[in-house]
Amino acid sequence: MQNPRRSSVQNRRQFLRGIGVSLALPTLAKASEVSPPPNRMLLISNNLGVLPGPFFPEGSGPDYTPSPLLNQLSEFRDKFTVFSGLSHPNVAGGHSTENCFLTGAKDPTGSGFRNSISLDQFAVKHLGQQTRFPTLNLGVNIDKANRSLSWTRDGVLIPAEDKPSALFRRMFVQGNPAEVERRLHQLQDRGSILDVLRDDMHNIQRRSGGEDKDRLDQYFTSIRELEVQLHAAGEWEQKPKPLTEEEPPEDILDRAKFFPKFDLMLRMAQLAFESDSTRIVTLMVDGFATPVFEISEEEKSLNGYHNLSHHGQAKEKIAQLERIDHQQMKLLRSLFARLDNTSLEESGSLLASTMVLFGSNLGDANVHNCTNLPILLAGGEFQHGQHIQFDRAQNAPLANLFVSMIQKMGIETDKFSSSTGPLGSFS
Repeated sequence: MQNPRRSSVQNRRQFLRGIGVSLALPTLAKASEVSPPPNRMLLISNNLGVLPGPFFPEGSGPDYTPSPLLNQLSEFRDKFTVFSGLSHPNVAGGHSTENCFLTGAKDPTGSGFRNSISLDQFAVKHLGQQTRFPTLNLGVNIDKANRSLSWTRDGVLIPAEDKPSALFRRMFVQGNPAEVERRLHQLQDRGSILDVLRDDMHNIQRRSGGEDKDRLDQYFTSIRELEVQLHAAGEWEQKPKPLTEEEPPEDILDRAKFFPKFDLMLRMAQLAFESDSTRIVTLMVDGFATPVFEISEEEKSLNGYHNLSHHGQAKEKIAQLERIDHQQMKLLRSLFARLDNTSLEESGSLLASTMVLFGSNLGDANVHNCTNLPILLAGGEFQHGQHIQFDRAQNAPLANLFVSMIQKMGIETDKFSSSTGPLGSFS
C-alpha cells in the first residue's frame, strides 16, 4: 500500500514542476572539492540615525580624515567604506520612511502608499532557499505591528523577531519526533489551503481581463512562491539542526537596556551566520519606540530616544546624543572584531564574506530630513578604506549601493528599486 504522505509529497512536487519551479536543495560538495565561501548580508538600520556632524568625515577617497564617530572604528579602516550624498529619491516624510530603508518605495506619506520588496527578500527571490531560513528579520525594542525592514514582493510587512531565546530555539532546538511530525502536518495543511486558493484563482482568471487580470496574475505568483517556501520548509524540517556550544540566551525585557539588547541581537545574527542557519539578516533598531534608556552604567537619557533626537540645538541634548552614537559605533567595532576573528572557510574571515550595512532612513532626525543618509558598509571584499562622496544637494540613489551588494551575492542584475546601476568604481 502506498504511503499517503509520500503520495502527497509526490503530487505537490509534480504540481510545482508543472509550474516551472525547481525545488532542488543545494548539493553538498564532495570532501575533495573546494567551494567558494558563501556571501552574506547583515542589514542594520536605526530609525533615528546618528548626528550627521560627528558622523561624516572630511575629504574623500582613501585619504579622508575620520570623524569623531568613525575614529571608534579606526582599526578596521581598511575594511569598511563610509558614504555621503546617498538617499532614496522621492522618499520623504520623516518617520514614515522607516519602513522604506531597504525598499526605496516612493511617497510613503501618500494616501495610496504601498510598500515594495525589500533588499533581503529580493535577494532570496533570486537565490532561492539555500539555508534553513531564507532570511532572519530581527528587531530591537521594535513595534512589531507597524515597523520592519523586511517586506514581501506584495509590500506586506514581515514581523521582526525581538526575542533572542525564540530565535535560538528556531535555530538549534530540534524538538522530539512528535513535535517535528506536528510541524510537518501544519505545513501540509497550509499547502492544502494554497491548493484551494490556486484552483479558485484559475476560475476567477478565466472571467477577468485587463487590470484585474494583471492583479490576479501577481496574486497567483505569490501563491506559487508560497508553495515553494512551504515545500522547502518541509524538507528542512526533516533535517537535523546544527549543534552549538553557546548557551541559550536570556531575553532582556527591560526596554531601557537598549544597548545590551542591541548587542545581544548582533551576537545572535553572528551565531546565525556561524551555524549557516541563514545568510541574510535584517535588524531594525527602533529608537522611536525606546523610552528613557541607559547610555552607560552612570548615565540615563534625558528623554525617550525619539524626543531626545529632536534636540532643537540644545547643547546638553546634542552632547548626550553624541555619546549615544559613540556607543553605537562601539557595538559595531565589537561586531567587526568578532566577525574578523571568526574563520568558517579557508579563504578568510567571516567578515570578509559578510557585508555589514549600517545606516538609517533619516539623515537628520532633528528636522526629519531624509537626504544625505548616514551609510557605512563593512566586509564583503569590496574596495574598502575610503569615503565615497556624492553631491549632498543632489543625492545619488542609495539603491545603487544595494545593486552592488546584490551582485556580490551572485545575482546578475543591475536594477533594484530606484537604482540607475551599481556603484561601479566601488565594487
